[in-house]
Amino acid sequence: MYKFIGKFVKWFLGLFNKAEVFNKHNIPAEGGCIIACTHTGWIDILNLGVSIYPTPIHFMAKKQLFEIKGLGWFIKKMKAFPVDRENPGPSVIKIPRQLLKEGKIVGIFPSGTRNAEGDSLKQGTITIAQLSKAPVVPAAYIGPNTPKDVFRRQKGYLIFGEPFYVTAKGKEGREEYTHLLEKALMDLQQQLKEKIAAEK
Repeated sequence: MYKFIGKFVKWFLGLFNKAEVFNKHNIPAEGGCIIACTHTGWIDILNLGVSIYPTPIHFMAKKQLFEIKGLGWFIKKMKAFPVDRENPGPSVIKIPRQLLKEGKIVGIFPSGTRNAEGDSLKQGTITIAQLSKAPVVPAAYIGPNTPKDVFRRQKGYLIFGEPFYVTAKGKEGREEYTHLLEKALMDLQQQLKEKIAAEK
């Protein structure tokens, strides 16, 4: 079912909003990894999801999305798994660790803004990387994020940064690499802005 839906999404975006992808070679050819991407809407999720099709990305998504009729079914088929951000339990770490152990790719959207949830999500990303020993691949997306923008055929841009491993331990290590991730995401967004400006 994933391949069928993934192929449909790729075809749909190809008609209206095919994103230009940079540095795809930064995704490890073998083994599990965490893709940590900026997030401003739901179109970036689709573009990231099909950027390495047919390889699936197992997205971490808030549990409320799974309760929406239709959408819940769709994101399950797209390999997403639910987490409770308000009351995080062991599954927040357990599920992605198991996926990474199986050599699969986990997608997380740590907010690019400096708010409490964004800081928590970045810390969570680093914690998972710290415990799983899997590399983190930062990524950034700039482009349309509403259906109206998609049908206007606005172009999207997606860039992958160089992977890194969380080698430091404990709380201080998490804080150090959380700042590193935040800087990597900001740098990637700036690189995309420069590429977009150069095209104009």
